[in-house]
Amino acid sequence: MTDRVVLATANPGKAAEIAAVLAGTVEVEPRPDHVPDVVEDADTLEGNARLKAVAICDATGQPALADDTGLEVDALDGAPGVRSARFAGPEEDPVANRRQLLAELDRLGATEGDQRRARFRTVLVLRRPDGTEVIADGAVEGTIASELRGGAGFGYDPLFVPDDGDGRTFAEMSADEKNAISHRGRALRALADRLSETEAS
Repeated sequence: MTDRVVLATANPGKAAEIAAVLAGTVEVEPRPDHVPDVVEDADTLEGNARLKAVAICDATGQPALADDTGLEVDALDGAPGVRSARFAGPEEDPVANRRQLLAELDRLGATEGDQRRARFRTVLVLRRPDGTEVIADGAVEGTIASELRGGAGFGYDPLFVPDDGDGRTFAEMSADEKNAISHRGRALRALADRLSETEAS
């Protein structure tokens, strides 16, 4: 079993979520400061996660865990999807991305309910130095709120209202509440299960 992994993400919010969900299963280390960002130019979430996991594994010589997450909005034909972090431009500005999303839905007249259906997807790739991989994914269905709500979380959290919640956005939930139902939480628990299965076999 992989007891310790280096995280590919430099996003402190993501790193905290990963560490919280994997606590007791896998120890996580932050990405070393000397390792630069990885260009994410694959056309799938799994492809981008693999690019990052391989780069961090190669740079550190240790098992590396990377994720890529996309917000898929039905009214936008699945956009921003794999481009979620760069929806408003290459700067990866979450404020601009949220503004862009709301503007696109307004332009289409998608004002409520089923017109604003969306889902978050996360794909995780754990890459080991011997080239083996463990892959897991998770998704959560929901809708896009008409305005920002809540001060927690990051990215699109102030706009995403999960179906499995109580009407609050992810940004209105505590970290534990969000992790219990979120796409990343589900993917991480699936990863932990697969690692446990590997250890048992």
